[in-house]
This record gives sequence, structure tokens and C-alpha cells, in this order.
Amino acid sequence: MMNRRKVLALSALAAVLAASPSFAADPLKIGFVYVGPVGDAGWTYAHDQGRLAMEKELGAKVKTTYVENVPEGADAERVIRKLVAEGNKLIFTTSFGYMNPTEKVAKSTPGVTFLHATGFKTGKNLGTYESRLYEGAYLNGILAGKMTKSNTLGFIGSFPVPEVIRNINAYTLGAQSVNPKIKTKVIWVNSWYDPAKERQAAETLVAQGADVMAQNTDSPATLQVAQEKGVYAFGWDSDMSRFAPKAHLTAATNDWSGYYSETAKAVIAGTWKTGDYRGGLKEGMVKMSKVNAVVPADAVKAFEDKKAALTAGSFAPFTGPIKDQAGTVKYAAGVAVPLKDLLSMNFYVQGVEGTIPK
Repeated sequence: MMNRRKVLALSALAAVLAASPSFAADPLKIGFVYVGPVGDAGWTYAHDQGRLAMEKELGAKVKTTYVENVPEGADAERVIRKLVAEGNKLIFTTSFGYMNPTEKVAKSTPGVTFLHATGFKTGKNLGTYESRLYEGAYLNGILAGKMTKSNTLGFIGSFPVPEVIRNINAYTLGAQSVNPKIKTKVIWVNSWYDPAKERQAAETLVAQGADVMAQNTDSPATLQVAQEKGVYAFGWDSDMSRFAPKAHLTAATNDWSGYYSETAKAVIAGTWKTGDYRGGLKEGMVKMSKVNAVVPADAVKAFEDKKAALTAGSFAPFTGPIKDQAGTVKYAAGVAVPLKDLLSMNFYVQGVEGTIPK
């Protein structure tokens, strides 16, 4: 049996060890895989701002690293495995095309937690997350429908995946809610980030009569063309007003900071569980930037009223009646499009011109 002196000595030693920095818990190493450069001003920039905010909030509890400009495909698997080999225990892969490589690596490394953005495959140590950025696309559409003079809108699409098709449709539905004459022309550039292709697409849309443009690409090229041509456009993923202050009507932005911080805290505490997280205006994952002063008061009111309804959760952009291009009713009046249908959306709503590439 220990005597009182030994017990006190051991207690004192334990207190010293607990207070010593050398015996503090090791930081959680976290890796990020980015499809574009951190300076793209769009999607990757927004994710990296979330990473930096998480670092600021959690301090010494985390240590982060990132790899930018990672192609979607086989090279992504190599990068993910390298992050695992470097000791990262939480890895965020931030583009749709990383889904299969992420799932493959997750199955072979059960001691690491993986989160994949915009995908739909989950596992014991693999979760998914996405913002409901189509809420912002709908709000952009309201302003576009109010500001257009030609009733022709433009949209620069990246890849024909459900995420992008949702945004095209939401943009069109938002515009039609205030202007039923709206038509939307779409040009696909088959890239998330290619300023030259985005510029060419924007110039073509303007030539075809589009006087308000939106995008699901990552550079400010569309906005710069809009300013040069005297038309309007929107920032995407982040506020891009500094690139085209006259043309920039507003921006649907992603704020990933809260999600990244809370996920890291859960992994550190050992409470993380797999699942699919989707946040929008209500959760603060989607935010709208300042509306340009050029927008008239009635348009601002329509925008703000619908933003308030989205934030309160009393309105969903994809609520019927919704018709496809042929005029067939896909969802009856008052019917909310189910999540599974949103995640697999593969049709254009009435008013969008052209066909979806195969």
C-alpha cells in the first residue's frame, strides 16, 4: 500500500507532466485535396479560406496541409495515399471527380477519416458534404430576371453533373419567378477552372444576346467579359466584385469554416460519425454577398424576401410546379423535389435551351 508521501509525489509529477508542452496531445493532421489553385477566386479559394479559418479557431489542436491543382482521376488516388502516408488522420477531398479514388483509399485505410465534397458514396470512415448552393443560384436568378432587357440569360457550365445541372435549373427558375419570359442559354467548357475557355464562352453568350450571365466555373473571367461588354454577371463560390465592380450584381458564396472546424473537433473527440451533410443559407454554409447599388429597389426587395424565406427554411427552390423542356410536368404544384432526385438531376427545366451533353 502506498503511503501518503508517495501518493502526493506521484500526483505532483502527474500535474507537471500534464502542464508540460512536450506531453501535450499531438495535433490532428488534416489534409486537403484541391482541384484548382488556391488563388482561383472561386471554389478552391473558398475551401482554402475555410481551412485557414479552422486553423485560426483550433490553433495547436490541428496541423493542416493541402495539395492544389490535382486532376480528377487516377492522380487523385496517388495524392490521397500520399497524404495518408504523411500521417494525416482527416482528409477532405473537395471535388466531385475525387469520389471513387476517395472511396477506394478509405476502404484500405480504416484508421483515417475521409470527407468528400459533392459526392454520394459513404462508408464507415467516409462521409460526404455539400452546400445547397443552388439556393444562391435561385437568388441570382431573381436579380437576373429583374435586370435583363433581352430576357436571355447565359450560363457557363463546367461538367454536366447533377450539381451543375441543379444550379442551371435553379438560376432559371429564380429568374422565371419574376419574369416568365426568361430563356437560358448554356455553354459547357468541360473544366472547373480554365479562364481562357470561360472568357470565350462568356463572349459567345453575349454575342447570342445574353445580357446577364451566371457560371459554375471558378475564375472571374465571365465577370470581366461582362464588364467589358456592358452587361451583368454574378460571382460564384466567393465575392468576385473586385474583378468587375460594375458588372458584379452579387455572389452566391460558400463558407466552409464552420463545417471544417466542427468536423475536426468531432474527430479529435472521437465522436465523428459518417453521414451526408448539406448546408445552405439556413445553416450559414451559403451566404450572399452585397447587392450592387445599380439594382433597383423592387428587385432588391424580391431578392431579400426570398432570401429570408430560404434562411427561415420556409421555401425550397425546387418546389413544383416544375416542367421539363418539353413542357411535361415533372413535379406537381406544391411538391418538393426529393433529395434523391436532386442528387441525380439530369434534365433541364422549361426555358433552358439546348441539350445536356452525354
